[in-house]
Amino acid sequence: MIGGVPRAVWFIWPTDPLAVSAKSAAQRMIQLGCPAHLVWNPVTGEIAQSLPPTRAARGLPGDRGREGRVCVQIRVLGSVERPFTDGKLDGLDDILTWLDAWRVPRRWPAGPPLPSPHSLAAERSRRLWARGGHFGHSQVPGTVEGDPGGIDVNRITGESVPPFELPRPREEFRMLERVI
Repeated sequence: MIGGVPRAVWFIWPTDPLAVSAKSAAQRMIQLGCPAHLVWNPVTGEIAQSLPPTRAARGLPGDRGREGRVCVQIRVLGSVERPFTDGKLDGLDDILTWLDAWRVPRRWPAGPPLPSPHSLAAERSRRLWARGGHFGHSQVPGTVEGDPGGIDVNRITGESVPPFELPRPREEFRMLERVI
């Protein structure tokens, strides 16, 4: 990993979570050469881990998945058209606790991902990506995909999460500005 602020990127693996297990989806991703760190079935709560977070997964282009101390890629079983946050989120607390242990900030610098098909034209800001935190696949610089769709980010990271703020300069630096 290249280093920097930790990140989590949320993807959709287009399948029916009532018919497919996280384990079988994870095995299929490995067969296709695009393993994710976690595959999650929000209906059953099943979570399959394919890679340690210290290794880059294969869902992002180029070296984008190597940026940050960790860049955890999470594939959620579901559909772009029907946000997974509209239903059960069994197992989410376990995922968030795990991400907290890797110090992924509970913030969405790029805001909530846009619903499909608008998400295909979403802004993919390098500046916002540099802040770390949670992102939809459609918000990552260099991508062209539209997942995870219009999810409710407050159901994932919580409503009481303070917005990202830039640190204020210390008073000593302000005094130097007045002198110069």
